[in-house]
Amino acid sequence: MSLPFGVIIAGGGGQRLGGVRKGELRVGGVRLVDRVAQALGPVAAPLLIATGPHRAPPNLPGGALAIADLPYPVGGPLAGLAAAMLALRARGIERGVLVSAPVDSPFLPAGFAATMMQALGAQAAVYARHADDFYPPAAAWRLEAIGEVAGAIAEGSAPPSLRALHERLGSQAVEWPAGAPNPFTNINTIADLMAAERRKKGLCPLQSCGTFA
Repeated sequence: MSLPFGVIIAGGGGQRLGGVRKGELRVGGVRLVDRVAQALGPVAAPLLIATGPHRAPPNLPGGALAIADLPYPVGGPLAGLAAAMLALRARGIERGVLVSAPVDSPFLPAGFAATMMQALGAQAAVYARHADDFYPPAAAWRLEAIGEVAGAIAEGSAPPSLRALHERLGSQAVEWPAGAPNPFTNINTIADLMAAERRKKGLCPLQSCGTFA
């Protein structure tokens, strides 16, 4: 079985963190972009880092390629996904599986790309879910099913968000055990970052580390 392609969605401006680029934040002394790249596991080269409208950050994970959003009328994770699709298309790649993951998920499950690719099967797309929470950017996409998304974004006819795209595709959820700590908690504030550090160090109960579980 061929390896999936991978993209880390890392274009957020981190406004609630004082404008700090999230991928450069550290939990347990390790940058978030490096944590997520490691947790993804093996993917086809190059691993894509969607930087949003920003310039490429320094010191990318080994073998990674930074890709910026194109000047489309949408931003956020949907624009990052479109940038990844176009980067693959520029290399003649229009078939296969693309696994996406947000850069601000320091506890992303190990081997995430392989797990999501296996769960995808013949479906168009799947996304991660834990208890009542679901995570549209933590997903696997069949390139053949989303091949027209980038063009639709440019034309203004695409769904407005990854959530809406999943709804259009009829994506199914890949469930993680609700009784276990949420591996998809993300970091949006300084309090979230502090809670992640406490969780990493085992300084709080697994199910309650401050602002997130």
